[in-house]
Amino acid sequence: MRRRHVDYYEVLNVARGATDEEIKKAYRKLALQYHPDRNPGDRKAEEKFKEINEAYEVLGDAQKRHHYERFGTAGDMGSVFDFGFQGNFDSVFNDLFSDFFGNQRQRQRRGNDLRYNLAIEFEEAVFGTEKEIEIPREERCPVCNGSRVEPGHEPVTCKHCGGRGQVRQSHGLFTINRTCEYCGGEGRIIKDPCKNCRGKGSVKTKRKLKVKIPPGVDNNTRLKLRGEGMQQFGDTVPGDLYVVLQVKEHAIFERAGDDIVVQVDVGFPLLCLGGEIRIPTIEGESVLKIPPGTQQGKVFRLKGLGINRSNGYGRGDQLVYLNIVIPADLTDRQKNLVEELAQEFKDSSPKTRKGFKEKFMEFFE
Repeated sequence: MRRRHVDYYEVLNVARGATDEEIKKAYRKLALQYHPDRNPGDRKAEEKFKEINEAYEVLGDAQKRHHYERFGTAGDMGSVFDFGFQGNFDSVFNDLFSDFFGNQRQRQRRGNDLRYNLAIEFEEAVFGTEKEIEIPREERCPVCNGSRVEPGHEPVTCKHCGGRGQVRQSHGLFTINRTCEYCGGEGRIIKDPCKNCRGKGSVKTKRKLKVKIPPGVDNNTRLKLRGEGMQQFGDTVPGDLYVVLQVKEHAIFERAGDDIVVQVDVGFPLLCLGGEIRIPTIEGESVLKIPPGTQQGKVFRLKGLGINRSNGYGRGDQLVYLNIVIPADLTDRQKNLVEELAQEFKDSSPKTRKGFKEKFMEFFE
């Protein structure tokens, strides 16, 4: 693919006659603005950042700048950034920002986050509880403190890169910085690795933690425990632990937002005559009064017997649904009584009123 022409002066927003100091100042300002650490996940900022670095690679070097102004190109720049972008930029960037941004980048090297699925009972989700969990993770080796070197020994400077972590390779008019393959870019070689972690810098452990579960949590609620994640070699601070709650189903209660739903079976006579029944609640048993003539689908609401509201103000309610239970087997006497009742309802029902069509025909008789 043919590389598009890029005006490096326009990229850095400087004039063609800008001094080296003006170019460096412009580059530093833009690099800070579009740096990936300040724009995590922003692909446009990442591409802009690479373009800014590319422009400074050319204009910040007297020989490359002269070639660019004379021929409109800086030679085979595509291969430079395909093979040596990271190494090249690190050397330039550290020179410019070693006192300001370099340390900040180092502090931002966090370990990986961990996830732990924790199953809890329905009542524990309603009222809250405290659980003890045990998580497997990797943390900094306590013997070498993450240095990977056996105590009493020191790493040696890499002879191939002189401790810089990079080696320079010439490609025509350009010099490319590449990561040293002998030390892996660290600038040093460990000849006496830590025996406890075998030179890894971290060890696998199991850690017991107490997790406080607040009242009112729901299924898939995530609780964040800072600093309880992974910390491997090179991580300056550990990651976080996310405890994901899985609320078990209850044999009686169901959740509907901040309310608790319960289904209660009752007989037809109770709805007709009314009475009192004992129903389960999350606080224990309670008495519910059923008024005479209660219709099917009637929902009874018990105030304040639900779940803590997410906004922190009060609790939801308990909703009681009455299910009419129809007996499958009736005795002869029960059948007779039901038939008598059905006949009684039939005899006492109001006569059918005439419809619109009947009234319309009577009008013309």
